[in-house]
Amino acid sequence: MSRIQTAFENGKAFIAFITCGDPDLSTTAAAVRAAAENGADLIELGIPFSDPTAEGPVIQGANIRALKGGVTTDKIFALVKELRRDVTIPLVFMTYANVVFSYGAERFISTCKEIGIDGLILPDIPFEEKEEFLPICRRYGVDLISLIAPTSENRIAMIAKEAEGFLYIVSSLGVTGMRSEIKTDLASIVQVVCQNTDTPCAIGFGISTPEQAAKMANLTDGVIVGSAIVKLLERYGKDAPPHIGAYVKSMKDALRS
Repeated sequence: MSRIQTAFENGKAFIAFITCGDPDLSTTAAAVRAAAENGADLIELGIPFSDPTAEGPVIQGANIRALKGGVTTDKIFALVKELRRDVTIPLVFMTYANVVFSYGAERFISTCKEIGIDGLILPDIPFEEKEEFLPICRRYGVDLISLIAPTSENRIAMIAKEAEGFLYIVSSLGVTGMRSEIKTDLASIVQVVCQNTDTPCAIGFGISTPEQAAKMANLTDGVIVGSAIVKLLERYGKDAPPHIGAYVKSMKDALRS
């Protein structure tokens, strides 16, 4: 069994997203630990990229700040290696194909295995083009996590049948960011997913409040929150980790209820 699936063994999973290097890597490390200590079941670590096409203004800003601060893929690998001394929950990278290509796909994914990364999310790779990376991921035991969007329609069953780790269900059209209301018919998407796979699924894009998290958890196995956490890093900078810990606790408590 994929280690990622352990994130879904204790009720509804809370998945936190953090951009590495915003405002610096030591703050990232503290934020990851605060999230893990306060109930995060899995953490997505964003590797900054200059053209993050899936991201809204909040995470775009984090990418820019991190890159200006001199973060590199190798520095992020070193960060994860250090985190793995005490952080035991599943960790996945979320980044873009060009980051992996430019590093060398085999070298990148084999290093993921070495440092304890459990999965890889590449939002700019269509399902039909995942063969660029899937054989290498399987060779090293790193789950290539698929996304299902509101526009996936007749492809949902096909994507679900081949899912690894967990399925990332995108709640809304457009880019990441906090939303006051999510109007997509997610129940019908989740129904098709559940008919075609036992792989757990989590909903992301737009979730920011405990009320939204609890509502989404009624539909799926977990929720993913990014922009609301990155907003705390933007607001508090190096002092953000305790605020992130408190926020994660409030979200996990909502899922438990």
